[in-house]
Amino acid sequence: DTLAYKAAIAQAEGDLPRAAALLAPLHPNADNLDALGTQVYQAILERRPAPVIPRLKEILAKPDPALGYSNGELRFFLGWAQEVAGDLAAAQESWRQARSELEPLLKEQPENYYLIGDLALFNMGLGDKAAALALSERAMAANPIEKDPSTGPWSLEILARVAAQMGEPDRAIAALQKLLSIPYAGSMSTIMPLTPALLRLDPMFDPLRSDPRFQKLAASPALK
Repeated sequence: DTLAYKAAIAQAEGDLPRAAALLAPLHPNADNLDALGTQVYQAILERRPAPVIPRLKEILAKPDPALGYSNGELRFFLGWAQEVAGDLAAAQESWRQARSELEPLLKEQPENYYLIGDLALFNMGLGDKAAALALSERAMAANPIEKDPSTGPWSLEILARVAAQMGEPDRAIAALQKLLSIPYAGSMSTIMPLTPALLRLDPMFDPLRSDPRFQKLAASPALK
């Protein structure tokens, strides 16, 4: 979707009002995951997630089996929106459900780094640091940057997010320094990589805000 793509670019540049205007006319369903993910990420970046929670619940009430693990990705977004809205109990329930739905798929697809990365995020949300970090590392091993420079960094972004949330600032900063120096396809159901502007806005990086190294990254010029 062209509007969603333009909105994702605006988000990456830190222009949330422009992104909101571009997304306003869109009403994507689960079969347009890029547009839906961009819309939900917008609400999270604005820290006003309440409007997207009912929409995600509605979609997930009748999940499309054809979407496979993408339903779990939507459930992660639901939990994240609930967490940012202050409803931690609901967020934990969403993540528990997502984890139970996706863990059986991992037995069938043990090398699926997208699936492994999603499970890392669920365990992060549930506070299981050891599992979240181990899964992040497993995702990176399944699709190393050296093998795939475009999507390989996706798993490194997952590690950066997990490390930031799980009290491992050194690992998070090292991963972010690498990510900001290379072009890649982004994670979080959006097509944009992390940028300094997104570091300033994304609530997942709040635990790093007082770290001078993070402040330097967030103030750096965007990679062209």
